Amino acid sequence: MDVRQLEYFLAVVDHGGFNRAASALYLAQPSLSQAIRALERDLGSELFHRIGRKAVLTEAGTALIEPARAAVRSLEMARATVESVHGLRSGRVDIAAMPSQSIEPLTGMIRRFAERHPQVCVAVQAAFTPKDVTETVRTGKAELGLVASPAPFPATDVRPYPVMEQKFVLLTPPDGPFPPGAPVRREQLAGQRLIVGQQGTGMRQYVDDLRAAGVEWTLAVQSEHRIALVPLVLGGVGLAVVTDSWRDFAERAGALVLDIEPATTLHVALLSRKTGLTPAARAFLASATEGAGRQAG
Repeated sequence: MDVRQLEYFLAVVDHGGFNRAASALYLAQPSLSQAIRALERDLGSELFHRIGRKAVLTEAGTALIEPARAAVRSLEMARATVESVHGLRSGRVDIAAMPSQSIEPLTGMIRRFAERHPQVCVAVQAAFTPKDVTETVRTGKAELGLVASPAPFPATDVRPYPVMEQKFVLLTPPDGPFPPGAPVRREQLAGQRLIVGQQGTGMRQYVDDLRAAGVEWTLAVQSEHRIALVPLVLGGVGLAVVTDSWRDFAERAGALVLDIEPATTLHVALLSRKTGLTPAARAFLASATEGAGRQAG
């Protein structure tokens, strides 16, 4: 068994099959299959059930994921640590981030980091809920994660670094039901058509809590694609409750962004693994938390 075989195994897991993994690895599919077969012989267990063109993890394959990620990460960290003796001249930071926080504060974090370390690549992975982000960091698929939750994030399987708080705001079209500049009381959302995210997100919990408090609204659209929110609002489909990170983008697009009273916020934090981080990830974390202090203050 070698690390390259483990990297191939994880590629099949992450890409959902041999063909897509081979394409991502720039490898011929038969060569990838042979490498996985060799790994299975070394381990004495099948890692995938081959069902047509699908590859479904066996129990042994599922058990291998976390140790494989740990082994691959350990090798990456060893290489990066040696390279960092001469400064951060290369490398990569993998960050899992929720969609709204990918607008801000992640954009600002990456900008500050790139100014200091322009030769280091930042790779951003999409994760739609706090649970998704936590699991991605915990299993080592990403070294860092950017998460938002109604309560401060607990230090359980990962290490949280509080960054800032983001309040909820309302997006409406320019000719919407509320005047520009005036805050909207949450009771005024009764009877409105709302565009919402999927279960498990902060924006969805906010509107579900409204309904639980007796403020009845109508579900217009439920979408995992946050990029569609502003066009849907501008198209008159409905209104959307989002975090303040959307303000600049939405206003430039022509939407109204109104404060909601009483104010409700999400706690934003960076997450890291509790084990060792690569020098690039440590540098990103230091840069991001410095900037977070200025933003929050």
